[in-house]
Amino acid sequence: MLRLLSYAYWALIVVTCPFFFLGAVVIFALTVLWDRRRVVLHLYSCAWAMFFVWINPLWRLHVTGREQLPWRGSAVLVANHASLIDILVLFDLFRPFKWVSKEENFKLPFVGWNMRLNGYVPLRRGDRASVIEMLAHCDDLLEQGNPVLFFPEGTRTKDGNLQPFKDGAFELAVKHGVPLIPIAVHGTGRALPKHGAVLREHVDGHVEILEPLAPGDDVGALRDTARDRIATALG
Repeated sequence: MLRLLSYAYWALIVVTCPFFFLGAVVIFALTVLWDRRRVVLHLYSCAWAMFFVWINPLWRLHVTGREQLPWRGSAVLVANHASLIDILVLFDLFRPFKWVSKEENFKLPFVGWNMRLNGYVPLRRGDRASVIEMLAHCDDLLEQGNPVLFFPEGTRTKDGNLQPFKDGAFELAVKHGVPLIPIAVHGTGRALPKHGAVLREHVDGHVEILEPLAPGDDVGALRDTARDRIATALG
């Protein structure tokens, strides 16, 4: 039964994404001249993503600490990464931000095209030139007042344990003197673990926005403090 429900769920995503993308194109066309940060399009994309959470009878999701996130002004957001579902549930932040995401996601029909419309940031993992280009793109976004969201582990965990954090997000926070906001994502690994396609039952997801950290001038200390905060929150 659960396998059939999973197939139906993925089929619904495939069928509805072209219509959601059409809406994104219309919003982009209507707002591109005056909404340079593409806030309206991003909030539409949040609703698009959350539709797939809201309609799933097996999932519940709640967000705490949303007041910690800025509507305006730069910040670097970092979250743990246990599942493909993390991408969906973090859209429930409903705040303007730009994703840093692996380049392959931008090639996906409709979803990836919408990521490009939004001006999210592609990264080719393991390619130093791509990392440099990504950091330069994030420099521009932060200077324009955009929060940027990273998965500092670099990839989804295989065993549910929090992996070491890479330095890039923390270098940006220190360089630009902007707040570093840790986010603990609970429960998504049980919803859809890495290399899995069958949905799990009765998942209670929780996105917990933790207290912002002052960037300081020590990248390693900021990285370790953020990781410790997320690890403690995850328990």
